Formats: sequence, structure tokens, C-alpha cells
Amino acid sequence: MQTYGSNSVFGDMNIHDRMEPTERRMQNVEAEVGQDVEQLTNLFRLLSDRTRLNILLTLAEGERNVGSLCEELNLPQPTVSHHLGLLRVNNIITNHRKGKQVYYSLGGGVSREEGGLQTGVENYSVKIARKGA
Repeated sequence: MQTYGSNSVFGDMNIHDRMEPTERRMQNVEAEVGQDVEQLTNLFRLLSDRTRLNILLTLAEGERNVGSLCEELNLPQPTVSHHLGLLRVNNIITNHRKGKQVYYSLGGGVSREEGGLQTGVENYSVKIARKGA
């Protein structure tokens, strides 16, 4: 390749501009898959905690306030509140206030399916179900 000074014969074109269309498509697919894997990794990290998973399975039976979750899971209130906060900021659960009580339920990011729960990220879904259900 002939160069003139610091510029190549391609002038100011960057490497992306010189790539063949097939190479560009492959690069875009790899970037998209990378984003999907990152989103799935974050979702699995969130679901991998026993307390958060127990909270989700309990909320699948219906909405609960913090006190009833603490009783059902036999956990202290600060622990339950911490995990509820993580699930809420990740749109896995939602909350609403009735008087002084805050009630939690499955959010838009999780649906109750026959025999379990389903959640996911942009291009993938994850189902949590009992075997045989």
C-alpha cells in the first residue's frame, strides 16, 4: 500500500469504511451477541442468589409486603429489603404503597407461566419451572 505522509491511499477512511459488507455484518452480529451475553450474564447473576430466587418464587404466589416476606422466608427485614431493592431496580419486581405498607409483586420483566416463571432480556427468555410441570 502506498502512503503519503501519515495518511494511506485511503485518505481519512477508518478501518470500518474499508471493510467488506460481509465483514461489517459479522462484526455487527458479534457485537449484538456480546450485548446479549452481557445482559444474560447480569440476569443470571441476579437470579443466582438463593434469597432473591426465594423472593421471586414467593411473589409468584401473589403480592406480599416486607413483613410477610420476612416471616415466610425466615429472614431479617434488612436482608429482605436489600434483595427487594436489587430486584426492583432491575425491573424484575414492582411495588406499590397501601397506606404505610409497601407491597411487592412480579414486575413487567417477569411473567407467571404454567408451572413457573419466565423472564429474559432483549433477545432471549429464561424459564424457571419445576420438572414435570
